[in-house]
Amino acid sequence: MIGENKDVVYGTEDLLMSLCNSVIRVLNVATQSKVNYSGMVQRITKIGLKPDIGCFVLFDGGFTGLVVLNFAADTAMEIYERYMLHMGMPKSELAVSHTSDEVSNIMGELMNQIVGDFTGKVRRELQTNITQNQPKMLVLNKQVMLSVDTPLDRPEMRRVTFYTEKSNIFYLELAIDRTEFIRLHDFDSSEVADPDALMEQERDNHAASSAPGQSDEEAANEELLRSLGM
Repeated sequence: MIGENKDVVYGTEDLLMSLCNSVIRVLNVATQSKVNYSGMVQRITKIGLKPDIGCFVLFDGGFTGLVVLNFAADTAMEIYERYMLHMGMPKSELAVSHTSDEVSNIMGELMNQIVGDFTGKVRRELQTNITQNQPKMLVLNKQVMLSVDTPLDRPEMRRVTFYTEKSNIFYLELAIDRTEFIRLHDFDSSEVADPDALMEQERDNHAASSAPGQSDEEAANEELLRSLGM
């Protein structure tokens, strides 16, 4: 029995797939549309921010890594518009350019939710903890390439292609220390709230964001809307 438990290994590709599932989980709920990712993953040697919008976040703790999401303008605008319309904003009041601060704020907020969902699964499924910094978002000119370095001892880098409902494309890039988690004994991974239930609650909070008497769980969304002047 002990040998069987020790054979359960969780490596880089497993972490990447968990992160990809967090991306589609958050975006599917936030935009009420279908986002998918490719069944193939690329091994890459450099990770960076690319036009038109690049968003990145560092995490540290049980393992160290860097996550980057790169969006073309059309992709960013599709996600932004679907999110805001789902929140109840009239189309006439939406930003019309990906360079708008409103679009930057929304994309940063969505990435924060994505990494938050991922770190929750890490705590529950891998019995370790990672912390994240505040996501940084940059609107990039097509002639500008910004490389982001992070101190990794044995870096492994991957790129995954994502597709929106309108067939627009964006990319996730992950740089992470080479690591493996080996199960020493069985444990109950359901001690932390189910992420599907949490995302369902998040969707309900979004739908009720304009209603009086908001709960504490809606504070983040309310603050974001205020920052957008809504």
